[in-house]
Amino acid sequence: MALSNFERMIQLAEEVFAVKNDPDQLDVNQDVIERLQKIHPSTVSEQDDGNGPVAWVLVIPTTLELMNQFLGNKISEKELFELTPIGASYEALYLCSAMVLKEYRRKGIAKKLALAAIENIRKDHSLKALFVWPFSKEGEQGSEEVARLTSLPLYKRSN
Repeated sequence: MALSNFERMIQLAEEVFAVKNDPDQLDVNQDVIERLQKIHPSTVSEQDDGNGPVAWVLVIPTTLELMNQFLGNKISEKELFELTPIGASYEALYLCSAMVLKEYRRKGIAKKLALAAIENIRKDHSLKALFVWPFSKEGEQGSEEVARLTSLPLYKRSN
C-alpha cells in the first residue's frame, strides 16, 4: 500500500536530518509546533496538494545573541529553540528546514513558503539577518536565494 503524503514527509525528514540519532537537533513534534506558533504564527508553513503536505518549511525567529551562539557552536539547534524567548523582539531568523517531496521539487515551493513566512515575520519584527545550518547542497543554495531575495545577510553554521 502506498504511503500518504504525510507519511512520506515524515520519512523524508528522518532520512535527511536523522534527528533520532542526534540529540542536538530539534525533533519536531506537536509540543514543538505549539511553542513555535507562540514564537510567531508564521514559523511553520506547508503546501498541501489536496492529498496532504508536499512541502514543509520551518523557520525560527530569535535574537542576534542566540544566533551568534549557535553559529559559534556554543549552543545546539535544540537549545536555540528552547532558549528563544517568547514575546521578544527578534532580529534574526533561523532557516531551520525545508522539505519537498521528490516529484514537487524544483518548482519554487519551498522558496515561496519561506519568503511568505519572512514577509509575515517582518511585519512584527525588524529582521537584520538570516542564518542556516545546511544539510544539503540544495538547502544551501535555497537559503542563499532566499537571502538574496530578502536583501538580508546570510550566515552559515559549519558542521
